[in-house]
Amino acid sequence: MINLRSVYHYSEEQTKHLVMLLFVMLAGFLVLQSLFSPAVAFAALFSVFIVVVAYLRPHFTLAGLALYLPFESLVLKFIPDNVYFFARFFSEGIIYLVAAVVLFGLLRGKIRLRRTQIDTPFILFVVSLVAAVVVHFVPGTVAILGLRQILRFVMVFFLIVQLQPSKQFIKGLTVALFGVLLFQSALGIIQSGVHGALDQFLLASDERTLGAITLTTGVQEFWDPGSRVFATLGRYDRLGNFLYIFLLIATGFLFTLPEKAKKFQSLLWWVFALGIPTLILTYSRASWFAFLIGFLFIGLIIKRDKKVMAGLFVSIFVILGYLAISGLTVGLLSEAPGQTLSERFFESFSYTRWRGEYYGLGRTYWFVHTPLTVVASSPLIGWGPGQFGGGAAAALHNMNVYEQLGLPFGVFGTEGFIDNNWFSLWAESGTIGMIFYLWMYLVLFHMALRTYHNSNDPHVKGLAIGFAAVMIAVAFNAFTSTVLEIRTVAFYLWLYAGFVYVLGEKEKKYETHSSQ
Repeated sequence: MINLRSVYHYSEEQTKHLVMLLFVMLAGFLVLQSLFSPAVAFAALFSVFIVVVAYLRPHFTLAGLALYLPFESLVLKFIPDNVYFFARFFSEGIIYLVAAVVLFGLLRGKIRLRRTQIDTPFILFVVSLVAAVVVHFVPGTVAILGLRQILRFVMVFFLIVQLQPSKQFIKGLTVALFGVLLFQSALGIIQSGVHGALDQFLLASDERTLGAITLTTGVQEFWDPGSRVFATLGRYDRLGNFLYIFLLIATGFLFTLPEKAKKFQSLLWWVFALGIPTLILTYSRASWFAFLIGFLFIGLIIKRDKKVMAGLFVSIFVILGYLAISGLTVGLLSEAPGQTLSERFFESFSYTRWRGEYYGLGRTYWFVHTPLTVVASSPLIGWGPGQFGGGAAAALHNMNVYEQLGLPFGVFGTEGFIDNNWFSLWAESGTIGMIFYLWMYLVLFHMALRTYHNSNDPHVKGLAIGFAAVMIAVAFNAFTSTVLEIRTVAFYLWLYAGFVYVLGEKEKKYETHSSQ
């Protein structure tokens, strides 16, 4: 169990200051609500509170953000319009706030600058993006928002490295996030059990805009009510993404923790008992396959577990037997209302679906035309951030590149994004930029493997190999959606990259000290 007193201890003087701050905030709230609306007053004072907490305990602020993000979609649904802009960018603003605190600490000498193995490729990647902006005369607003969309969560890795959170802190936050997974899973199972009665309450369907910029697109329930669960994450695929990330981290612990860690083992079994059925109920195929790929990576390639090998062969045998008995024609399957679980699974391999996606301007269309048309027209440096395929181009309704190349505006010709983060990044940063980004990604993956092999701590080993599996799963998932930009994926990807890096460096220092 985590001893909170050992994590953070208030002195008598700090307690007095805290009480004084709360009193001042209460008085300020009474004054502000008399001048403005209660929502504006609360937003202003809450901002002050977050600034103070970020200054005192920046790593705790990031932990709070990690716990908040799965609930953000539902929270935003009930935010009034006059403070919606603040609420929408609150989570992202926390990252910039912590960055400012870290920079202030570096300038004052309170924080020692720590260099990492991805500093060089990261700097070169940013330079390649800026070069594309200059060459293609990308408008300033588009360039800034495009850079933000690509880089905002990468910052989290560097912040964690500078803050150097303890092993106990990392373990405590991971346990808390397992708790969030259990809540989301239980809610998802209830959502399925009541056959869609909760869907309208949980679904954030309204679009919110600021002038011509789309702040939130809103989610339309294009699937049968009750057929796919999404809990508080707003979309079934986002719930699936969140689940597979922490199920894979749990898998890492499952294969490395000793039997004597009974309390942690019991928590893991609850995570799997609720998380896997809920993952299935999301009907998110990309999440299914991402989890499966990551699980097999740990079970077969790393641990070479005979039970996993036997399970894989049995599963293949069952699938082939089902196809032979049922007479299901996989090549003719396409998405339709009332689709069964097996049809949803096998549709992934259907030629009819792929053909329909191509002519319907779906994901398959962009698999073909992004490299052949978009990348080919600017192969080395790309078209610049915010110009094609990602969330920034969609939010800004930036059709410049699409019109120049005679292409429809993203999937279905209307959405702006192309449901393939690797290809959108390739088109915007060019082949040179992609080389630098992949350089970063592969260095972190190798770092996770090295930490797993070198550490003697089962918790560190479990986290490291679980994160390596997450990196593989996210890399696959990025071919099917914009996961490298989505809060509930990208934030955790780079957060745990920082955690594993910090733990790996501490293990190296401990080994060096022990050898001396």
